[in-house]
Amino acid sequence: MNRFLAPILALLSVDTQADRVVPPTGFTARLTVFASGAMAFLAVFALALSLATGRLAEQWSDALAQSATIRVAAPEGQVDQQVLAVMEILQTTPGVADARVLTDDEQRALLEPWFGPDLPVETLPIPRLIEIIEDGDGFDPEGLRQRLAGEAPGAILDDHSRWREPLVRAAGRLRLLGGVSIALIALTTAAMITLAANAALAANDQVIHVLRLVGARDRYIAGAFVRRFTLRAFAGAAIGMLAGLLAILLLPSADVGGGFLTGLGFRGWHWLLPLLIPPLAAIVAFLATRQAANTTLRELT
Repeated sequence: MNRFLAPILALLSVDTQADRVVPPTGFTARLTVFASGAMAFLAVFALALSLATGRLAEQWSDALAQSATIRVAAPEGQVDQQVLAVMEILQTTPGVADARVLTDDEQRALLEPWFGPDLPVETLPIPRLIEIIEDGDGFDPEGLRQRLAGEAPGAILDDHSRWREPLVRAAGRLRLLGGVSIALIALTTAAMITLAANAALAANDQVIHVLRLVGARDRYIAGAFVRRFTLRAFAGAAIGMLAGLLAILLLPSADVGGGFLTGLGFRGWHWLLPLLIPPLAAIVAFLATRQAANTTLRELT
């Protein structure tokens, strides 16, 4: 436990003499800050994308839940008769709270995105749609299909299960993809910081040799590198996180027409999640630099 807490306490302490061991500017400093900032920027969008797709799938699933549709497509002259038969069946079906026939205006509104606002639904052989609202327990779809087949052959039940299940699966996979993306971003950050730390250690091998001659221990030298690179990663990630949040804020707000693309962003307490990115980047930098420093110092012995 003490071996784990000691590097953290050293990280939090201010030691200007130890900081001089690590060059404050140069290629390694720029690489660390840039890599952390770029990865944090991408992490904000990966997080926003994962949350937005999850919200969209939940909205679609909730809209389709506790509802079903019956499509009545019968020969001319039998549509009204079969619609009445379907309504009588639904009145005696357990689990059906309400049922109504969609009007011509409602069906025209459903078809408007594909065929425009002037579609003459009254003169076209368009099936009649009946909306079903379920109660808490719902109805038996197979039993209802059998009754419809016997009394209204032109009626087809759609309980929306084929729409809900793919949405739920897609939401889970997109969340998983978002998590994998963030993990890959963390690994890439660790690799870049390790590269920068190794380069800084190799460039300062003479300084390290002199420090050893005057009695500095490897833990002291490694702590200086770990502290400097961790703070650089934290600062770079904070800048990248703020830039990512600003880019999210500049996106168009969510609307009905835009749907997913204009709904990309955070809602409510989800705005707090990006604030975790800089500390996580600092932890990644801490672990990566500590491992690189210990390995390199052993090789320089």
